[in-house]
Formats: sequence, C-alpha cells, structure tokens
Amino acid sequence: MKRRHFIQALGWGTGVAAGGWKSLQKFTSLKSGAGEPLVISTWRVPDSNEAAWQTLMKNGSALDAVVNGVAIEEADPNGSTVGIGGRPDREGQVTLDASVMDHNGNAGSVVYVQGFKHVAALARKVMEETPHVILAGAGAEQFAREQGFKEEDLLTEGSKKAWKKWLEEKNYQPVINIENHDTIGMLAMDSKGHLSGACSTSGLAYKMNGRIGDSPIIGAGLFVDNEVGAATATGLGESILKVAGSAIIVELMRHGYTPQEACEEVIKRISRQKNNKNFQACFIAVNNEGETGAFALQPGFIYTITKGGKTEVLPAGSWYER
Repeated sequence: MKRRHFIQALGWGTGVAAGGWKSLQKFTSLKSGAGEPLVISTWRVPDSNEAAWQTLMKNGSALDAVVNGVAIEEADPNGSTVGIGGRPDREGQVTLDASVMDHNGNAGSVVYVQGFKHVAALARKVMEETPHVILAGAGAEQFAREQGFKEEDLLTEGSKKAWKKWLEEKNYQPVINIENHDTIGMLAMDSKGHLSGACSTSGLAYKMNGRIGDSPIIGAGLFVDNEVGAATATGLGESILKVAGSAIIVELMRHGYTPQEACEEVIKRISRQKNNKNFQACFIAVNNEGETGAFALQPGFIYTITKGGKTEVLPAGSWYER
C-alpha cells in the first residue's frame, strides 16, 4: 500500500501539511547514519545522555545505554517527576512506572511501584527474568526484593513540603512543561545499529491513587521496532494513551514518514482532543537510519541529543506556537 493511500485509509489527511497547519522547517530531522551510535532523550538531561553515551563507547548495547542513562535521573533527589523525589499522589505516596524495549521486540514494564527508585532497571528484569511483560504494585515490589534492588523511602522533604502545600487548596490542574521537566524517555542506537528505549516516571503530580499514565504502556509511552525505528513520549499520559502514540509513530515511519513527520502527525491527532490547550504532549523518535525527530502540542518542549560525542539541548517545534 502506498504511503498516501495508507494515510487516507486512516483518515488523517494526505501529509503533514494537511489541514492548513505548517511543518516547522527549522526543526527538521537530524540524521546520524545507521550504525552510528546516538542517544536522544526528552527534556534537558545532559548527564543522563552522557551516562548512556559512555555505555555505548564501552561497547555496551543500546539497552544497557538507556537503562544506565535514565538511572541518573531516577537517582536525583532534586528531580520532581522521576525516581526518588518524585511528586506523590493525593495520599502522599510516590508511585513509579517504567518500561523498556529492546531491538528484538522484547519488552518489560512495571507500574505502581513504591520504595524502589530504579524502575527502568526493574522493568528490564521483568523482561529478561520472567515470562511476563508487566508487573504491578506489590507483585513488582516483591520481585524487586527478590532481584536484590535497594528499598528506600522515595518521598523527600522537598516533595513532602510541596504535597502539603498542595493539600491546602487541592487544585488538581496539570501544569504544562512543569519545571521544563517531566517523564524521561530515552532512545539509543548502538554501533551494531540496534535500537532500544526506556521510559521512567513518577507520573502526574497529585494524581488519584492508582492512576497509571502512558509511560509503562508498551505502544503508548514507548515502542521499538528495530526494522523501522523507535519512539517515546512525555506529557499528559491520558492524551498519549488515547492514540497509542509511540506505536503509531513507528508505524508511520514504516510507511515512509521521517521521524519528524511522524511525530508531527501524531501530535496533529492529539490536537483534536478536548481541552487540548490545557495540557502538553510530546514525542521524540529515531528511525533505523539514524534520523531523529521531536514535536510537541504546546511550545516549551526541549530534548537532548548526543552523537559523535557532542551533546546538544534543542527546542522542539509545537502545534500551538506562541
């Protein structure tokens, strides 16, 4: 099926310029080249990219790289949306979610984990050591103990203080680009041309107890197909879940879209959702030729890319330019 006919069949128009909106030329894809290592991550995370890059330079796999990379953010108590120090739910509990996917299509995920900060590494253990894809809550925590993960209190004094202040008004309104940081999603290509990805988060601040977003859901917050490419997401998980965002981006790349075009096309679909000016949704993607792309619903999304030993933090285009 030709690309144009495929898109028409989905009812999405005939290209990224359909519907009268413009593709931002200044945010065109960056090409690395198949087999040339690269790391791309959501938000400003140069230290995480550096850890991933050093893993690749030591002949580590793309999977090793992304798990090591996101671990830097998970271990940072000053962060408010990943790992230790993450913002709690309405009851004051820090609950973490994460997913990983490798170049063979294997996947692992954990949801609603308390007391263990390195949930991307735990998701990898689920992928490699169990017959399952997803473990949740107490079961995931029991598995973490069996695998020797360190248990600790994830609610820092800073997060506790912010939560108590929130309790005074209980104003439940997601903040767009909060502190220019949110979920960390990371994609990597190693020297063999293999792709892998990881996504880790503490979820929406002050969410209802038990809420799960897109990050641990394969196909929504993360998807990897080594024959095509990979994508990961950040922002309001509910908006991304509704379109199976990362899987659709990869499928669009399969049918001829560049990573940039694919990210823009899925954001276009999210823009049709209700209250679309009141939340953020963002994607990054890479194809098997080393081209990358990034796009967001609202202005303010930035991403970090490392290739050839050079790390850059770049602005992404957005549907609603201001």
